[in-house]
Amino acid sequence: MYAREVEGKELTFGVSGKLIMNALVMYDRQTETLWSQFLGQAVEGELAGKTLGIVASQLVMWSTWKEEHPDTLVLDTGGGVYDQYKSYYASPNSGVIGQSNYDERLIVKQLVLGLVGKDGARAYAHTDMATVGVLNDTFEGLDIIVAFDRSKGTTAIFDRTMDGELLTFSEGSESREMTDDDTGTVWSKLTGIAVDGPLEGRRLKPVLFFNSFWFAWSDFYPNTELFEP
Repeated sequence: MYAREVEGKELTFGVSGKLIMNALVMYDRQTETLWSQFLGQAVEGELAGKTLGIVASQLVMWSTWKEEHPDTLVLDTGGGVYDQYKSYYASPNSGVIGQSNYDERLIVKQLVLGLVGKDGARAYAHTDMATVGVLNDTFEGLDIIVAFDRSKGTTAIFDRTMDGELLTFSEGSESREMTDDDTGTVWSKLTGIAVDGPLEGRRLKPVLFFNSFWFAWSDFYPNTELFEP
């Protein structure tokens, strides 16, 4: 998800019909510049080289979202519950035009969480995080907590410092919760909000990450690190 304001101007986007390594290419209607959906970067046209700001987002089940936000509005395209991509998700094929970088560390359509830094990239497979549950990690000097809610299949990454103090997390008594070992506070894995304990009501800062199929991630970031439990 990206913010659509560039250099103080609000842009509106459409689908160009083009692909870059299986990923959609957008265009903005104001300048007809082409943008890589995967990179959030303008690749051809007046704004070439400009980037869109990333907006923090998560991949969650609809039931989970409704539980957290019962009054939410949802886009209705008039297509009902039919998912035209269902067969694509089930297929072992890697996109429309195949992979550019064959990386056999994971199966092609394994979902991963991806981090991009100044010096490189790192991926965490959903299946590995389902096993680990809570991971205290560091990425390019940033201390992070990678959390997976097994009951909802939801992942999130947060900065694990609070008021300048580094927190260390463990699994909570419920799959949707984690506990910091330093204060005993219980935190939601989904929102990063403290729900019980000395820090109740405080919120961990979200870390911007991507959800992607492995084949797409490794195509765009062929030298990516991969977390291995």
